[in-house]
Order: sequence, then C-alpha cells, then structure tokens
Amino acid sequence: MKGAATTSPCDRLRWSALTHRGKVRTNNEDAFIGLCFDGHELHYLGKTGEAPTDTLDFVFAVSDGMGGAQAGEFASRIAIDKLSHWLPRSFKLAASGVALDRTEVLVEVFHAIHAELIQLGRSYEECRDMGATLSLCWVTPHKVFFCHIGDSRIYHLPLRGPLRQLSHDHTHPGWLRRAGKINEREARQHPMRHMLNQVLGAGRQHIEPQAGAVVTEPGDRFLICSDGLTDGLWDHHLDEFARGPIGGENKPVAEHLIAEALDRSGRDNLTAIVIETPDCDH
Repeated sequence: MKGAATTSPCDRLRWSALTHRGKVRTNNEDAFIGLCFDGHELHYLGKTGEAPTDTLDFVFAVSDGMGGAQAGEFASRIAIDKLSHWLPRSFKLAASGVALDRTEVLVEVFHAIHAELIQLGRSYEECRDMGATLSLCWVTPHKVFFCHIGDSRIYHLPLRGPLRQLSHDHTHPGWLRRAGKINEREARQHPMRHMLNQVLGAGRQHIEPQAGAVVTEPGDRFLICSDGLTDGLWDHHLDEFARGPIGGENKPVAEHLIAEALDRSGRDNLTAIVIETPDCDH
C-alpha cells in the first residue's frame, strides 16, 4: 500500500477481524468488510493488518442476514458489497471540493441498501422478506463516524476508560435497557430480544438508521460485532478480551473474542472486528 514503507508506526491504524458459523448453524449469515480508500483508489483489507491514516479513510462493517433458505446469507452479502460501490464515490466528491457530511452520506447509503433489498424481495419469491442488520464505522484521523441498524453492535473502548456501547439495539428490550428500566441480565433473558423493529429490507416500509460520531484519542479501540458474539460474552468480557493483542505472534484479538464466545455459547454465527486508532505511547 502506498506510503506504508515511509510511515511511522505511530501514524498507523491497526485492525483484526474474523467470522465463524458457530456450533449449530450449517451456514454463515454474517458478513464483514474492511475497506480503505482515497480520491483515486479502493483497497479491500485482510483479516488483520495496519495501514497509514494520513491520506486514507477506512470503513469497517458487520452485517447479520435473515430470511429463509440462503436468503439471509444473500442479504448480508448485498449489504456489505454495496458499501464498496457507494462510499468511495462520496470520498471523490470531497476530494473535488464538495462539502461532505459523513453521517448524512452513511444514512443515505443505508437507505439505498434498504431499497435494494426491498426490491429484490418483491421481485424474487426466494428473497421475500429477507433482511439484514448493518453496523459500520468510518474511521478518519481523530474521529470515527458510525451508522447502525438492527441488533449487531458497535462499542467504543477508550484507552483510559470503560467500554461504552455506541449503537442502539433496535429491539424492545434494547429500548428498555437504554431507558434504565431493565439491566443487562434482564435484557439478555427478555423473550423479545431477537425481535427487531429496525432492519434493512425484511419488507419494512420505513427505517431510521442511527448515526453519529466520536472524537478519538490515540489508542482508542472500536468493536463491531454480530449478536452471536454478544450471546456468549457479557459487556465486562468484551471490555477485557477486546483489549488483547491486535495481531502479531499472539492470537489476534478477533480470534480470541470468537474463541471465548464459542466456549460460552456458539448457538449463532459470530463476527468481530476490532479497530485501534494510532497511539505512539501504547
């Protein structure tokens, strides 16, 4: 990648990603992607790596599909693949001098994916009511923009602070927990915990993706994961395990997270992406 040989490790973003079908399911309806791009080029990122942040933007996303037969797998793959087509176009507009509000761009992209899934559901019987969650982080120097719909999750792990869930679970117990009416244990045991009231596709007429931005400090981490991971790991587990080594000779952090979740549950597909912002002192 251009500039990699001359860039200080202090100026490099690091990441670790992995997906697993779990112990029960025969196929994997989760999908994930890592991209970096500028005004000229787009690169697909591997499961682990590092890259300079001075001239590149990065996008990481997780999608969990739903639907009969192979429709769920198809839906999550569509959601993920479309990001590589739409987001670099926005970067090119910014490079040409057009003002770019990344949160607005992300919301527009989510609506476009939603419309495509709805159209496919109407056109093909095997795609009827298929849908997908989507949780995404757009990483720039000093700020991470995010957009989300469904019950996959985005967490912020400050270098010097506790884990914080950025995304809202679009479920009734998710709302109850945000309102302080139930705790984490009660939310995990709630009978409506898997009933989504916001999702891409699935025959829904209207969606309201959650979007926002976080100012980052050096060494901050972000975790994007499907609900299969959080089925096995509580928030305090995530806060502990997601701070492990990103890569290198030790087990990469995403692999560690999935191994721990499989040991405790594994009833669903599992996906985890951990991103670490550049830190010269860490």
